[in-house]
Amino acid sequence: MTKGGPVEFFFDFSSPYSFLASHRIDGIAQKHGRSVIWRPILLGVVFKEVGMVPNAQQDRKWPYCERDLKRFARLHNVPFVLPEPFPFSGLQASRAFYWIEAEDPAKARVFAHAIFDAAFTQGRDVSLPGTVAAIAQEKLGIAPDQLLAAIADENIKERLRIETETASAKGVFGAPFFLVDGEPFWGNDRVAEVDAWLQSGGW
Repeated sequence: MTKGGPVEFFFDFSSPYSFLASHRIDGIAQKHGRSVIWRPILLGVVFKEVGMVPNAQQDRKWPYCERDLKRFARLHNVPFVLPEPFPFSGLQASRAFYWIEAEDPAKARVFAHAIFDAAFTQGRDVSLPGTVAAIAQEKLGIAPDQLLAAIADENIKERLRIETETASAKGVFGAPFFLVDGEPFWGNDRVAEVDAWLQSGGW
């Protein structure tokens, strides 16, 4: 792959580590003259394919993750809460993202940040279509009935399915996941390595 292309950022709206990464990846890429392609996927589908279990369903691991998430948020001065219920489905928000992106990628980015913030700083239940529509109206002025119709559209459902399958085919198995000139980086704790890779040109 030719170097100098955009960074691919794969995430699930229900992933708190993706939320934390979303606060840094654009700034890091911009510092190195790169853009970022945001790609929401359905992590549950990917987990089934690779035989992984969500962190929140691992009794030994999840207490550590809760502590780690809060600690990292404090370190980077990012407000953070776990919404109720958690875990939740990012399905509706992901469909809405791709519908908005088809019209305006910049607005889709604004929407993605708004969904993440609603979930992980305000504790709102963004699994609900009504909440997703309300956020789109608040941030972008999109009529709720228009967005609700869009996320029920079969073409939008198919788009999300294809994006998830494409990510899996590229080797994505968790979130957040980054591809930098074809080099894979998995996890919020690898964002600093993405920065270093872009700075040095790789090692």
